[in-house]
Amino acid sequence: MKKVLSYLKPYYLPMTVALALMLVELVVELMQPLFIAKVINEGIMTKDLDAVMLWGAVMLGLTAIGFVSGIINSYFAAYVSQHYGFDLRKSLFAKIQSFSFANFNQFPTATLITRVTSDVTTMQNLMFMGMRIMLRAPLMLIGGLVMSLFVNMKLAFILVIVSPILFFFLVWLMRTGFRHFHAVQERLDHANSVLRENLLGMRLIKSFVRDKHEEGRFLDSNQQLMDRTVKALRLVETAVPTLTFVMNASILLILWFGHEQIVGQAGTNVGDVVAIVNYTARMTGALSMISMIVTNISRARASALRIEEVLNAEADIVEKEQLDPNQLVATGSVVFEGVSFHYPDHAVAVLENLNFEIKQGERVAFLGATGSGKTSMFQLIPRLYDVSEGRVLVDGQDVRDLSLDRLRGAIGYVPQEALLFSGTIADNIRWGRTQASDEEVVDAAKRAQIHDTIMKLPKQYDTIIGQKGVNLSGGQKQRLSIARALVRQPKVLLLDDSTSALDVKTEGRLLRSLPTDTCTTLLITQKISTAMRADRVVLLDDGKLLGIGTHDELMKQSELYRRIAESQFGEEAVSLV
Repeated sequence: MKKVLSYLKPYYLPMTVALALMLVELVVELMQPLFIAKVINEGIMTKDLDAVMLWGAVMLGLTAIGFVSGIINSYFAAYVSQHYGFDLRKSLFAKIQSFSFANFNQFPTATLITRVTSDVTTMQNLMFMGMRIMLRAPLMLIGGLVMSLFVNMKLAFILVIVSPILFFFLVWLMRTGFRHFHAVQERLDHANSVLRENLLGMRLIKSFVRDKHEEGRFLDSNQQLMDRTVKALRLVETAVPTLTFVMNASILLILWFGHEQIVGQAGTNVGDVVAIVNYTARMTGALSMISMIVTNISRARASALRIEEVLNAEADIVEKEQLDPNQLVATGSVVFEGVSFHYPDHAVAVLENLNFEIKQGERVAFLGATGSGKTSMFQLIPRLYDVSEGRVLVDGQDVRDLSLDRLRGAIGYVPQEALLFSGTIADNIRWGRTQASDEEVVDAAKRAQIHDTIMKLPKQYDTIIGQKGVNLSGGQKQRLSIARALVRQPKVLLLDDSTSALDVKTEGRLLRSLPTDTCTTLLITQKISTAMRADRVVLLDDGKLLGIGTHDELMKQSELYRRIAESQFGEEAVSLV
């Protein structure tokens, strides 16, 4: 937990104030039984009203001091815990932003959501509890025992025997509880994962009438979460009855032996017995708090370890030291030199020994069967993954020698799945470059062939898009994604099968509108009609380069390319050569 607790450093001063005020509360509470004993011994037993009024006034004044200290302590505890939670979430989110795709394989989306929300909240609550009662409870236990010995050592000896037994019981409870609550958080991850999949795939679930099946999946996950939680809570909930039983038994013994000492005139008076019973009752309350604290520490320890796993994760995509931060991508040429690639923790190569060059302003189409490595190849250019062997060059420079911000800032990337964000259409296009003017947003929309569609909407560019663009068609989402990439004015444009939902005419207009003088375009496609509009076509199969050339050249040279063309155009494809 060391790294997670290091986020408390900026708040040492308010923490110190909170803890000091907590000690004031503690001292007030420990003094009260002594004054109760004095009221009984010096006032009630001797029928001295002045003594009752004097010690009563002292108790009232101390109570007021304790009350004010508690209020101010709560303020500082809330201040520290809320700011601590804010800083921890901020660091976690920043760390996640630095992750490569390989890191996201290590930490699935559902578990990251749980760690940033539920686990941080657990730590936040622990910090608040720590400054309110975490130290106060054990100090009350120790202080109550010491004060009891001060009042009457013989009667307090009962507490001396009982306290170590209860201490070891609580230590066992904390260790066992940690294992159980760690399992609870893992089950929560799984339940969140099932829930997320269902929310994202709701349309498909409805279409395939899989409601009952998915309800069963969630019910199973929810049942496992409940079972784990019940098991953990059942363990910790046994603590309070156990502690209460032992302490109540101690009170009975104290009353019994106290009565014997009073009757036997052994120097014990009524006030002393009442004081020790009062301390025992306060120790009972402290033990109940400690059992709750142990539960929260066990839960927080599990959460802290999960948070630290994320914070300590090493991003495998890192910049080299002493890079020139002003180095720009000027031309957009792309070269693959002997590139091979396999995903982390997988031995099977996705790409093998790719060699090709794409010149500035060239438009190149990539064709191949599903699983041939086209998308994996695209992800190497902006360094979403690093090559296993060989080099990827942009502007003649190894991408690993370029600043990530400069490299990725020069690339417009449109992935296979068009992802939009809640907000207006203009906001989604401008997401590609926040400083883009209204004219640049409209120009990008026109090039992406979506401007006319936008102008037909009630609020045009101010039309609100639902989450993930649920109120738009597939083709509209694809064109907005392309507009978002174009507004960046990229030197390299990567279109990963992002015109699949467009008809031939719309796709043709879009491709003709793409800049060719200032932008190099690489596009993955399954359509021969699209490949025909490219300057060259790269044919991939099972991660290997099978051919590169114009459409006409590949029709003559590649049997696979001819088969693809014939499957789409029929035998007349040969006549297109």
